[in-house]
Amino acid sequence: MIKTTEAPQDLKNYVEGSDGIMVIRAPENCRSWNGIQYKPGMSAKNVGSKHLSMNVATIPPGGVAYAHIHVGFEVMLYILQGRVRHEYGPGLEKVIENQAGDFIYIEPGVPHEVFNMSNTDPVVAVVARSDASEWENIVPYARGSDTVSAARSGRFSDFRQ
Repeated sequence: MIKTTEAPQDLKNYVEGSDGIMVIRAPENCRSWNGIQYKPGMSAKNVGSKHLSMNVATIPPGGVAYAHIHVGFEVMLYILQGRVRHEYGPGLEKVIENQAGDFIYIEPGVPHEVFNMSNTDPVVAVVARSDASEWENIVPYARGSDTVSAARSGRFSDFRQ
């Protein structure tokens, strides 16, 4: 099960500006999703974006972002700090490691699980999504599951519990 903890405060409270330019100034982590801590970030929830969301994510030392699929949207990441291992693809049988300075692109529908490779240091990454809703179109993935083709096609029902 993917666990979400939204901040009790309104994410709009972090936003400054109007008339086409909005800013969030150096916020702290204030919410979490699936073992990852997040700053308030920018999305439809606070700046009214229609097609994009962007955030800074932190995976704590030894942390795991459990297996999941992005349904119908792309993700790009830039690792600012730390080292991660992605296990991905059908059955999560493929492996790639990334470190600070690496860019990562994840196609829609690719199952993946992310591991912080350090037990002492966090992983910090900039995350950009082609989905303004952030987490609403992400579903859990079970190892050995045959849900990949349905997720890639966008014909995937949400089975969050």
